[in-house]
Amino acid sequence: MGRVIRACRKGKGSVFKAHTSKRKGQPKLRCRDFAERRGYLRGLVKDIIHDSGRGAPLAKVQFRDPYRFRRITELFIASEGLYTGQFVYCGKKAQLVTGNVLPVGQIPEGTLICSVEEKTGDRGKLARASGNFCAIISHNTDTNKTRIRMPSGVKKTICSDNRAMIGIVAGGGRTEKPLLKAGRAYHKFRVKRNCWPKVRGVAMNPVEHPHGGGNHQHIGSPSTVKRSTSPGRKVGLIAARRTGLIRGSRKTKIEMKDKE
Repeated sequence: MGRVIRACRKGKGSVFKAHTSKRKGQPKLRCRDFAERRGYLRGLVKDIIHDSGRGAPLAKVQFRDPYRFRRITELFIASEGLYTGQFVYCGKKAQLVTGNVLPVGQIPEGTLICSVEEKTGDRGKLARASGNFCAIISHNTDTNKTRIRMPSGVKKTICSDNRAMIGIVAGGGRTEKPLLKAGRAYHKFRVKRNCWPKVRGVAMNPVEHPHGGGNHQHIGSPSTVKRSTSPGRKVGLIAARRTGLIRGSRKTKIEMKDKE
């Protein structure tokens, strides 16, 4: 009986849990209330902050509570160009300005958006990583649906009542600067979770990994495994339809994804 492989150990949690002690909170859009459905609400950007383990900055936006005498501070994912002291407007009748939140049905075709709701009222689930954005392709007023292009290039149809923030997520180009040294990688991943450094399977012993052992570092058997294989053997290319590089231009790749 060999050791339990890393992929199986991660499912248990324990030392592989996310490091959340320094996180600032869960960023999401405002709760979808009557004011947003019929008109708009004005908020003030009080501060733009860094969140541990996240590439994109967060914005603290203060709103007046439409039902009680108090102020509510929401945590948004900051779009590029947002600054402290800026007024942002959330609602159906808000203007088309960077940082404002509108239903996608009210946004013209070709506009770049972020923090998009996948289902109406889920407060933003798509295009949240630094530099990411979705693009509105077309509207269908008969079915109340809007077609958007995801950051991956895949096209998706969502309800036109789903809200989104205008603009792209701030912090773009983060991955273009190389880390250069192990110390920077260490500090990058220590605030995320225990996933670095990652030892290769072929560098292990046979008892620790299906790819381990041998006089040279090689897999020794096909790297593809079937879907129904046992958990301790499920490493490499799992239930691969095809292997190798996808040849051709980016346009061809996107077309292939659409067909799938």
